[in-house]
Amino acid sequence: MKNLFSNIKGDAFGGITAGIVALPLALAFGVSSGLGPTAGLYGAIFISFFAALFGGTNTQISGPTAPMTAVSMVVIASIIAVNDGDVNKALPIILTVFLLAGLMQIGLGVLGLGKYIRYIPYPVVSGFMTAIGVIILLTQILPSLGYYPKEDSEFVNQFKPQAEEVILENILKEEAGEGILVLENFKETISRAEKITDADILKESQTLAAKDASGAYGAIKVLPRALEHINWLELLLAIGTIIIIYGFKRITKAVPSTLVALVIMSGIAVGFGLNYRPIEEIPSGLPVPNLEIFTSFSLSSLTPYIFTALTLALLGAIDSLLTSVVADNMTKTKHKPNKELVGQGIGNSIAAVFGGIPGAGATIRTVVNITSGGKTKLSGMIAGIMLLVILLGLGPVASKIPAAVLAGILITVGIGVMDYKGLKAIPSLPRDITLGGVKLSSEVLIMLTVLLLSTFWNLVYAVGIGLVIASLMFMKKIGDLTAERSDVEPLKEKAWADEVDFPENLKEQVFIKHIKGPLFFGSTSEFQQLAKQIPNNAKAVIIRTGRMQYIDQSGLYALEDVLVDLEKSGITVLLVNVLKQPRYMMERIDIIPDLIPKEHIFDNFKECTKWIKANMKE
Repeated sequence: MKNLFSNIKGDAFGGITAGIVALPLALAFGVSSGLGPTAGLYGAIFISFFAALFGGTNTQISGPTAPMTAVSMVVIASIIAVNDGDVNKALPIILTVFLLAGLMQIGLGVLGLGKYIRYIPYPVVSGFMTAIGVIILLTQILPSLGYYPKEDSEFVNQFKPQAEEVILENILKEEAGEGILVLENFKETISRAEKITDADILKESQTLAAKDASGAYGAIKVLPRALEHINWLELLLAIGTIIIIYGFKRITKAVPSTLVALVIMSGIAVGFGLNYRPIEEIPSGLPVPNLEIFTSFSLSSLTPYIFTALTLALLGAIDSLLTSVVADNMTKTKHKPNKELVGQGIGNSIAAVFGGIPGAGATIRTVVNITSGGKTKLSGMIAGIMLLVILLGLGPVASKIPAAVLAGILITVGIGVMDYKGLKAIPSLPRDITLGGVKLSSEVLIMLTVLLLSTFWNLVYAVGIGLVIASLMFMKKIGDLTAERSDVEPLKEKAWADEVDFPENLKEQVFIKHIKGPLFFGSTSEFQQLAKQIPNNAKAVIIRTGRMQYIDQSGLYALEDVLVDLEKSGITVLLVNVLKQPRYMMERIDIIPDLIPKEHIFDNFKECTKWIKANMKE
């Protein structure tokens, strides 16, 4: 506690500054997520306070971030679509998914997995971050043009036939659930269908239209319509915001340009009484817990989103720990990764209970905190309190912010979050694989795969596929390297130092295999060539395993196949210096002693040579 108040002045200034920087982003991320500005503000308040209090990075400022919001956006849209386009109906399950993600983060920290996050390959992270930028850019083009698909009656009317089908399907599902669906008699179905109003069909059509236009692909599909229906006032507000954000940075960085843009453009819109579209109203008063998370909890509703919650948890962990590294470099301190994950998990869990969107450690806000004098956890807690004060005191004022201004802010966030370092490196990376006769870089292939799948298909699965491809590529390279270093040749070629004095008269009959590295599924195919390479006049094969530290199940069965082939050919196999793990594995499936008796296993090459001299004839 003493350390917490050791730098009150610096922490207060750092926390207040970081809170002010966080305000426009919290509102923008809340709107972008689909839950509204209040959800973004609540997320920023609770995550900032509790992640700082319980976390392992003293200067970290946490809150909604671009990657977390992009994934949340997908989760929210899919759950709302399942719940007839009703946000209020979908909200408990959405917040339950966010709560589960927070609890999973706590679990990751408690299990001590924080130190392993750094092993995620750079191409996967690079492709994902660039995809986040592209998604934000594409999805914010529509609101910056003042185009909202649900309000385009001509576009919505296209979905009326489909809406009628969906409504009828729901009636049949209800009847089936109630046990009153009878194929011979559709009286009840007809009765319920007659109660469907034009308003019901319109509402369902709007839901389908919004779903069709959601995400990056949906935005591209409706872009031609958006360009035909440009609201020039909204577009000018968005462009003005972007110009101020980039222009003000050139004048000074002492005041956050995002906040300056928000104040100036909102001031113009309100001051001149322009007919603009404001953001959703921000409720006044203290945040209230959403107890429906617990009272209407349903495991069956949550089950489809468990993997999504895990993705959010892992993404938040990566996002936070990368920011922790930045903070360490600036403050010359060392963060505690597992404690940081527990803190982030607690912050996200509490934010979810109060209706906030999930977040993580935010790099820009953390840097602002440090450069403004923040040194202890108190700075992050003050940032959260600052946002709460703004919510309580300026909620009605913030409700008048134009939606196009937040869209403009998000466009600059999308441009900033892309990994330009990774994109610039594409031409210079070595082309180490061949596909269809074309030489490609495996790193670039992984990055582009993750980028395209994340942008146009599914963020969650894209990362998983990227990790699988990266793992397979890595194993292939290790297998190739193992194969390159492994050799099967007569003793007179490239003999090891202790093989030089081997009897000349036996060199044409005794062959050697050097296994230089682990024998695992990535290197088994090369190893299996052994039996084919041994000539017919061979009497014995010495397999030197002193550098084979590890053998997996694939390697074990490959070894067994080779030994069986050599035994059929009447060739004696001798093992030299079998290490502990490989020997244990060989004994488990009886390679030792069934295929290789213990008298054919030697601790060193000298003992093996003695046996050969005594037992082999010219």
